Amino acid sequence: MESNNDRQQRLRSLPGVDRLLAQTDKDPFFKTIPKPLTTRVIRGVLEDLRSAIMAKDPSAHEDALTETKVIERVCTQLQKALEPNLKPLVNATGIVVHTNLGRSLLAEAARENVARMAGAYSNLEFDLEKSARGSRYTAVEGLICEISGAEAAMAVNNNAGAVLLCLDTIASSRQVIVSRGELVEIGGSFRIPDVMAKSGARLREVGTTNRTHPRDYEQAICDETGLLLKVHTSNFAVVGFTASVSLTDLVALGRKYRLPVMEDLGSGTFVDFSRYGLMKEPTVQESVATGIDVVTFSGDKLLGGPQAGIIAGKRELIDAVKKNPLTRALRIDKMTLAALEATLRLYRNESEAVRSIPTLRMLTRPLVDISADAEDLARQLQRIDDPRLSVELADRTSRAGGGSLPLLDLPTKSVDVHIQGVSVNTLERHMRNNRPPIIGRIESDRFVMDPRTIQSGEFSIIENALSQLLKRV
Repeated sequence: MESNNDRQQRLRSLPGVDRLLAQTDKDPFFKTIPKPLTTRVIRGVLEDLRSAIMAKDPSAHEDALTETKVIERVCTQLQKALEPNLKPLVNATGIVVHTNLGRSLLAEAARENVARMAGAYSNLEFDLEKSARGSRYTAVEGLICEISGAEAAMAVNNNAGAVLLCLDTIASSRQVIVSRGELVEIGGSFRIPDVMAKSGARLREVGTTNRTHPRDYEQAICDETGLLLKVHTSNFAVVGFTASVSLTDLVALGRKYRLPVMEDLGSGTFVDFSRYGLMKEPTVQESVATGIDVVTFSGDKLLGGPQAGIIAGKRELIDAVKKNPLTRALRIDKMTLAALEATLRLYRNESEAVRSIPTLRMLTRPLVDISADAEDLARQLQRIDDPRLSVELADRTSRAGGGSLPLLDLPTKSVDVHIQGVSVNTLERHMRNNRPPIIGRIESDRFVMDPRTIQSGEFSIIENALSQLLKRV
């Protein structure tokens, strides 16, 4: 058993910071690395080793404490520190709008427009015709109105911000009536009641979890009521013995009592997915057509654009929202506007949008095309020609993701990998630590990859990653 004296001896044997810095001065590897960064990493490595010694970690044995070994650890940590924290990766999960993996991919036109605007001055808030200060919302307002049919529109940093801003503008200190079955929680544990509380509005729940009727809203209306709110349950579904109030009926009720009506569509879409063999999802155009006062939705989910919250509706209310001081705190920057504008322009031609916007293309992709890609990937992996590698095709399902289309199972054909003598957890960890990382999923003791979300040119990355693992085991 190791004594305290032994541990103290090993702690004293650790080389000091100054001695290690002197060694780095002789090594060409460190010449281009800022000295403060090298010093910080050296101190961090030494602190980790001291902690390992005190914790009786077997990895902190005497051979690992030599000057040479410590310098090797410093080099490894420096290489990690010099890498960007935000990394591109291969999404092989089959989840199209993957929240943890950056949600929607931008269309080529959007990427090009971002690059163009990022490297140049622009008329972001300058009216070229009047030679005077302008509004950044003009970059997208006309397009949103053209596509949706709304009178006016604007965009902020995300849909939660859009909901907060509208509630604060329309119903601060007043009662907002909403069905109990629509009090959703979105990603990161953000809940509609919490957002409402921050806006200063007062929640008035009506109905039950599974059934709400027009009379429930009508009976709750009073002098303190400022808004009727409908929240689309885009990330879950209540099935069975259910009833809900249609948006058309809620708008009619709002008109009867001269109350504004707002809908939080959540994911939001300009495309009727039922025309492509998928389940029906309410479109922004349908919401606007009911005569609703305000509708909010995301730009980076089913819309397939950058992270943004879009507000559309009646001009009088949108103008009031624009004047709210919170608008400045929630505004989006020129790169986001550039990506959003380019994405919206594609929606002028729906077939072009479905073809060019990656999210729409992946969601509507025919199974026959995915199966062909799965077979191509399987053949490419089998060329590795290692008897330990097993590659199989399987019938599985993809998901829309991003808190949208919760009941939609998209049929897909996956490529399942197993390596004899290597646990599936080890395989998954190796793929995740690859450069670039490859993110799949584990099912039936196999590493599963779904071609639906694997992009062009990424098959070779997967093949190389598996080849490298097989060489090491």
